[in-house]
Amino acid sequence: MKKPDKKIAIFIATYNSVNFIDSVIDRIPGSIKKKTKEIYIFDDASKDNTYYAAIGYKTIKKFKKLQIFKNKINQGYGGNQKSGYKYAIKKGYDIVVFLHGDGQYAPEELSKLLKPLEEAKTDMVFGSRMRGNPLNGGMPLYKFIGNRFLTFIENLFLGLNLSEYHSGYRLYNCHALKQVPFERCASDFHFDTEILIQFKIKGLRIAEVPISTHYGRQISHVNIYKYGLNILWTVIAYKLHTLGVRKEYKYDFN
Repeated sequence: MKKPDKKIAIFIATYNSVNFIDSVIDRIPGSIKKKTKEIYIFDDASKDNTYYAAIGYKTIKKFKKLQIFKNKINQGYGGNQKSGYKYAIKKGYDIVVFLHGDGQYAPEELSKLLKPLEEAKTDMVFGSRMRGNPLNGGMPLYKFIGNRFLTFIENLFLGLNLSEYHSGYRLYNCHALKQVPFERCASDFHFDTEILIQFKIKGLRIAEVPISTHYGRQISHVNIYKYGLNILWTVIAYKLHTLGVRKEYKYDFN
């Protein structure tokens, strides 16, 4: 007996992405659009016309699967993800794809990223630039070195063997998301590392799929120094939690 198809949703997070949002939606492969139940945008109180550009796209293209929401107050990179994942869980989806609205991560690669989740081989997938050739894709050398350094520290403290922790191209099994208190994670950029730690604590499966790297006209909103310090504190705080020295509410759930 054939298993029912997974209910898939694509969550696009935008912030000042007016120049990119149309092309990001256009670049999602037709086969993926066809089997996706909903594509929804959470605009994080952009200061430009991203929200209205998305509404215009939906109107002109008559794209009924597209839903657009705008946060009244900026929630932060992690805060916006929390809202998007809660929405996917509430709607009863099986898989949620997280896409950046600035096109940094190629929608064209969605098919290979979705496959492990559709086949129930993992609980989370992220596209790893470090398993490809990020320098050839235009990743600045300082970002490459910083990524490698932080990943080494994270693997050392967490006991994982991931090629990187800093890719924002992520897909989740919604039933796995419900098992971790991701709403307790940071609302800043280190949300991505904290939710990986939660998946580790819960014993959920994490898979990496190589992706190409592309650096174009996107404007990064990450303060790399603040981000690096936040990552280092995140793994130290987790270690202190496991040693019973300092309790971390976000990790105290298993």
